[in-house]
Amino acid sequence: MLIDQMKVGPMAVFSYIVGCETEKEALVIDPAGSEGKILDRINSLGLVLKYVVNTHAHGDHTCGNRAILFKTKAQLVIHEDDAGSLTSGKNKAFTLALGKKPSPKADILVKDGDLMTIGRETLRVIHTPGHSPGAICLYGDGNLFTGDTLFVGAVGRTDLKGGDLGTLLQSVKKLLTLPLDTTVWPGHDYGESRTSTLAHEKATNPYITDFL
Repeated sequence: MLIDQMKVGPMAVFSYIVGCETEKEALVIDPAGSEGKILDRINSLGLVLKYVVNTHAHGDHTCGNRAILFKTKAQLVIHEDDAGSLTSGKNKAFTLALGKKPSPKADILVKDGDLMTIGRETLRVIHTPGHSPGAICLYGDGNLFTGDTLFVGAVGRTDLKGGDLGTLLQSVKKLLTLPLDTTVWPGHDYGESRTSTLAHEKATNPYITDFL
């Protein structure tokens, strides 16, 4: 599995290109700015973009959707519980404030356990509500893309509409059932490092050590 982590946009968001090196298909997780840079990188890797996947609907993670989709034949994917928020007036206003064009509606709505296949690689959708009702993580080949559910040393905020700390902690607990050597790829560059492991987070993340 090819993974390219890119810090983009004004809010230190990590976007990810995930690809199959054999079949040359790829998806992008949370295009949050620097869309030209993302597309140039996809092209330089010789990949064809199949999906744009949003881990949740918030504008800082979805503000690059339209620009990426306009220049590719990719389909937009989001969890069914965040589909309405993606095109809501509030999210449109937030996206415009970031200097971007609002996202179109999603082409594909997913739920817990659904699989996203790119070439010979597969990512499983894990529904992890708490930061937003339709927040998801993506797991495959020992890698976990956590969006705003789990950061390095922290978890996502829960004071926005649809957020709930108790629900989020249960989602984090669900993630800890995965192999502990799983690499964590967070949705923001907020921690002491750009990646982590579930083992490290279980041992050191205060939201896990103090509340779970």
